[in-house]
Amino acid sequence: MERVRVGILGATGLVGQRLVDRLASHPWFELVALAASDRSAGAAYAEVCRWSLSSPLPAAWASVPVRPSRPADLGDCDLVFSALDPAAAREIEPAFLAAGFVVVSNSSAHRMEPDVPLVIPEVNASHLALVEKQRRRTGGGFVVTNPNCSVTGLALALAPLHATFGVKRVVVATLQALSGAGLDGPRGLEVVDNVIPFIPREEEKIETEVAKILGRVRGGTVERADVTVSAHCHRVPTLEGHLEAVSVETERPVTAGEAADALRGFQGEVADLGLPSSPAAPVLVREQPDRPQPRLDRDAGGGMSAVVGRIRACPVLTLRFEVLSHNAVRGAAGGALLNAELLLRRGLVSRRAAS
Repeated sequence: MERVRVGILGATGLVGQRLVDRLASHPWFELVALAASDRSAGAAYAEVCRWSLSSPLPAAWASVPVRPSRPADLGDCDLVFSALDPAAAREIEPAFLAAGFVVVSNSSAHRMEPDVPLVIPEVNASHLALVEKQRRRTGGGFVVTNPNCSVTGLALALAPLHATFGVKRVVVATLQALSGAGLDGPRGLEVVDNVIPFIPREEEKIETEVAKILGRVRGGTVERADVTVSAHCHRVPTLEGHLEAVSVETERPVTAGEAADALRGFQGEVADLGLPSSPAAPVLVREQPDRPQPRLDRDAGGGMSAVVGRIRACPVLTLRFEVLSHNAVRGAAGGALLNAELLLRRGLVSRRAAS
């Protein structure tokens, strides 16, 4: 397979850094361009990037000049990953679509637009059917998005339960890691010995995105699942890994054991595609009474598996459990990379003529 040339918008942020790290040795994608804001453009990547990963900055990219985030400056890319903040993405991503680019976005800016696929490959790869309608609107380019970092783990846990028993209502309380707030997140004095019970717009994202992901494509749009979600979001002093306490009401009776079996057996829609970032098990079930825990379980499946534990009956709804997912890997860079791999497998990425 000829490797696909890719670039990264927002390459200096935490998600952008994760993408640089994961693309450095990717078998299908060749990283050819790093882009950021105009104030960073022209400078060497190492000079403007506050590298925050435990792995070293790939040496091949340390001295490479950062490009402006404009289509003309990334014309040698076949696909671009967007790690832009929502305000920048609302302005910049449409310009790339108008220029005919394929954009795989981690931003929330366009997730809820009717013809934009909001994709977790194991759960709703079929939503890529929206791409053709979107292409007609944009004139050729299209964007595929991955969900909010808390939604990813929640939806992976809900999908097999919804398919088997039907999910009606969900109450979720999230304990979200500091890295989810990016490099400019809460100061140390705000989070040490503390929990912040508010994350701007986070609860709204969870409550709307889940129904779209669990829905079906009909008539060129997503018919959202009839699932009601109530979310309570908290920022806690862990570095990585979002832990969520979930209560679920199902349409049909289900025991904790039956739910565990459905979760363990879940393979999803892309199990046989051989996607490099796909974990062997999208959902892992822990039997220990005090698991999952962020420090012990966030790297399961290379950070790409959701880990579920403490499955038990709920005296108010039907079931309750804990789910943990790595917010920066599965919930951000790794999820976007898996979406891009799926697009390539489905023949939706073609090689552009270098400009």
